[in-house]
Amino acid sequence: MRVTIRAPRPADVEQYAEAVRRSAEHIGRWNPVEPDGLPELLGRQGSGLRTFLIVDQETGGLVGKCNVANIVMGRFCNGALGYDSYQPFAGTGRMTEGMLLVVDRCFADQSTGGLGLHRLEINVQPENERSIAMARRLGFRHEGFTPRMLYLGGSWRDHERFAMTAEEWPGLTGR
Repeated sequence: MRVTIRAPRPADVEQYAEAVRRSAEHIGRWNPVEPDGLPELLGRQGSGLRTFLIVDQETGGLVGKCNVANIVMGRFCNGALGYDSYQPFAGTGRMTEGMLLVVDRCFADQSTGGLGLHRLEINVQPENERSIAMARRLGFRHEGFTPRMLYLGGSWRDHERFAMTAEEWPGLTGR
């Protein structure tokens, strides 16, 4: 792997802001561009939200970010993945490598540092071909279409829904 994943920390604020600004055009069509949003995101970390930064091992540069949001445990054990890739790493395969690590962490047992989830979903705007390709590369199956799911960029946006359970994840060992 050319990347590693880790939780964001206060020391990342400047590097994060630079990566988001540099990638604003790339991100902005699909997600809010919030270069100064890391402090608020750090404050929201907890049982319902975990964020992972994907970091290039050679340069230390930020490849991307993945939020595991809407985490519900109990009988559901579900979370929703949302991700952004940053320039100049977009299109190099590093984001896919990082997302493989994130999915591994999500499905891994809590006793080994994982989140202990059973199901993950990815919701993508139908025109976002690159993110749909990511969901498919990771092995997520298409579950359906959700009209007007999220309010983004001044309007309610439709989304395609992809999902996977731990039993479907080939990277999970020791099940």
